Amino acid sequence: MRCIALTTYGIEFVPGAINVKQVVNYTKLAESKDIDYAWITNHYNNRHAYPTLAMIAANTDSIKMGPGIMNTFTDTPAAIASFMATLNEISDGRAVLGIGPGDLSTLPKLAIDPVKPVGHLKEGVEQIRKLLAGEEVKKTGNMEFFDYDGAKLTGVTLPGKKGIPVYIGAQGPKVLELAGTIGDGALINASNPKDFQVAIPIIKKAMEAVDKKKFDVGAYTAMSIDMDEKKARNAAKIVAAFIAAGSPPDLLKRHGLNLDNVAKIKEALGRFDFKTVGGLVGDAEIDAFTIAGTPDMVKQKCEDLAKSGVTQIIFGSPLGPDMTNSIRLLGKYIV
Repeated sequence: MRCIALTTYGIEFVPGAINVKQVVNYTKLAESKDIDYAWITNHYNNRHAYPTLAMIAANTDSIKMGPGIMNTFTDTPAAIASFMATLNEISDGRAVLGIGPGDLSTLPKLAIDPVKPVGHLKEGVEQIRKLLAGEEVKKTGNMEFFDYDGAKLTGVTLPGKKGIPVYIGAQGPKVLELAGTIGDGALINASNPKDFQVAIPIIKKAMEAVDKKKFDVGAYTAMSIDMDEKKARNAAKIVAAFIAAGSPPDLLKRHGLNLDNVAKIKEALGRFDFKTVGGLVGDAEIDAFTIAGTPDMVKQKCEDLAKSGVTQIIFGSPLGPDMTNSIRLLGKYIV
């Protein structure tokens, strides 16, 4: 596997606690600090990623942007293809697509039964690519979920031969394998080299099977940076708690975490008792699931990720105790 030689940097924004205009302003600041990608999360209960991305495209010049991430349960491949072509036009060719199997904890709340998520994702990406290439997608009888019958994008500007890069949101081995097979890159929710030592060989093996040479391994990190180490690490505690609480035992054991303590964290989160959570989350949980500390600490951890094979480091929530200051610190010391 030949990864992209130089590390690139992305940043994630969640248009939930912050509004669209704030997201745009933060993205413009990130662009001024030479951050390469802006990834906008897609949750039904927050402001929608699509208009947020359109605003970013209209108000920036160089940063690439995309949803991080869509899925083919809440949005059809045709709808995603149409949006991506439109975003690519508005941004003069800077669109990228993050797409995954879907949040299996959220979808049932929307009366969606997320059956065969990997098959859904595979077919979805195939149809999106055909539509963006200008094909009329005809019925084949070989598809279980999206066997389109004459679908074609007719009123959009197509991206041309370059296409739109597709990044697969991947965690488990099946989706990591799929990413290596059909993706241009992967967005992997992890902040620790130990997790990439497991993930990258799966991607590499899949790439070799299809004779693929280039791939962008994205580390979708939980980042918290501040000149004050204590403030940075305190800001990361709740994120680390949620990740720990949602992680399977094998992953917790990989990082040497105390399973009884994680059970207590999960129980406290269930009661919304964040004071107790803060007392239970220690350095072990923070270091397993986040990158948190001073610029020197963060720089070292980013270098460790690059050595493990990561080629795009994405600065994800919470970023730090002060978002504006954090973006400036990332630009000055890390990028």
